[in-house]
Amino acid sequence: MDIGLLSVSMNVYSTKRIAEEAVKMGHYIELIDHTRCSVKLGGDKPRIFLGEEDITDGFDAVIPRIGAKVTRHGVAIVKQFEMNGVFSTARSLSIARARNKVRTLQIMARKGIPIPETLFSINPDNIGQQIEILGGAPVIIKIQEGTQGLGVILAETKKSAKSIIDTFYKMDTSILMQEYIEESNGEDIRIIVVGNKIVASMKRTSDVEEFRSNIHRGGTTEAIKPSTKEQFIAISAAKHLGLGVAGVDLIRSNRGPLLIEVNASPGLQGIEAATGTNVAKEIILYVERNRKKRRRR
Repeated sequence: MDIGLLSVSMNVYSTKRIAEEAVKMGHYIELIDHTRCSVKLGGDKPRIFLGEEDITDGFDAVIPRIGAKVTRHGVAIVKQFEMNGVFSTARSLSIARARNKVRTLQIMARKGIPIPETLFSINPDNIGQQIEILGGAPVIIKIQEGTQGLGVILAETKKSAKSIIDTFYKMDTSILMQEYIEESNGEDIRIIVVGNKIVASMKRTSDVEEFRSNIHRGGTTEAIKPSTKEQFIAISAAKHLGLGVAGVDLIRSNRGPLLIEVNASPGLQGIEAATGTNVAKEIILYVERNRKKRRRR
């Protein structure tokens, strides 16, 4: 099978691991820097170019690893592969939805998945009322398309919250506010879903002086077995967004687990190290299973 790996560099740990496992399993895999891709429409068939090379008919499947800064272009490239009949581990629409935190939470709320109380607005004239609607300080303020814990701020007082939100509004930056779940103790759970099953899970704990538990912010990790409800939430979230591969983040609260985010291109380094699970291999096995289904059809 010929696989296109949509990523900007083979030096990225997750990209490298996926490529290694594909080769071990006897597949041809090629890095496709989606930022260098172009789509030509019109004529007999839409064409996809990598630089000057026509790669329209070169792959049986693609594995998107789309960076946050180039989401719109990356999604368009994935969409064109889909329209040309190429299997993708993540649908273009799913990637776009997962990248936008508000859209993700809207879908989860509609499907009955428990989430923290969340508020989003673009009205700079009633910031105080917005904070009160959410129950008052402290509140978590998030940039809608932030990644790796960037753009996530804890505002401990109403005054600081108003100042931060006002600054974001003046910068024309889309944000959301969430209730602060104190009992989570700076911990969250990352669950990797591949297909319709959980392949790895870990708990991330923040540094003593850091409320964000993301590994990129200095958090520590340990393998865990999620509860039955946590497993249900993770699998359901990936399904509702249409993601074949997803990193689902939860926090534990006094009212049970709450979903906080779904990542369409989850990092593999931290979770493979914490759990000893070969997540990259699971992704390739998923591609194999779905490619066989398409051939049978």
